Amino acid sequence: MRISFFILSCLGVISSFAQERDTIIKIDSIAPNETIINLEEVLFFGSQPFFKNEEQKKKYELLRSRVKKVYPYAKLAADKLYRIERVLDTLPSKRQKKKYTKKVQEDAEARFTVELKKLSRSQGKILIKLIYRQTGESAYNLVKNLRSGWRAFWYNNTAWFYDLSLKSTYNPEEVEEDFWIEDILLRAFSQGELEMQPAAIYINYEAIEKKWRNP
Repeated sequence: MRISFFILSCLGVISSFAQERDTIIKIDSIAPNETIINLEEVLFFGSQPFFKNEEQKKKYELLRSRVKKVYPYAKLAADKLYRIERVLDTLPSKRQKKKYTKKVQEDAEARFTVELKKLSRSQGKILIKLIYRQTGESAYNLVKNLRSGWRAFWYNNTAWFYDLSLKSTYNPEEVEEDFWIEDILLRAFSQGELEMQPAAIYINYEAIEKKWRNP
């Protein structure tokens, strides 16, 4: 049994590194009859992080490769979840809702099975974390809420055999690997390597970077 089995259940229903960064916060002052627009904070990163040694560089590059590989699937999961919730709100009966989510699951399996079978265990672990980042829910809860509690229980307990848990969350403040994942994502967004989708959870990058870059 492969990692795709578990990820499809979600898609179907849904410092050691120095950096140069400038922060821009723009608030326009305009005439009384016009609208004030507050732009979000934008982080600009140096193009090349600094590494203390070659081993550290290789570890970072490997993590970056995995993050860039699976992030689009997490973004897709968030997009699909939003659409699914909108459709479910229009369906009057549990039977119709169940029928609809089953069809979404089948469509996702037909579309993504081949791609997701190629994911490694490490990539799957990161994808489960990023699904939480983009949806605000663990993969386990997404399956439980949109399919059934028994199905989520079975998927999660089977996943443990492969050193994975669908209940995994994403916490850059407390987990160092999650911080470096966040660092990689923000760099990729700023350089146009990945399409940015706002996180569904609150992340104060500047605060947590001080913790992990200056232990």
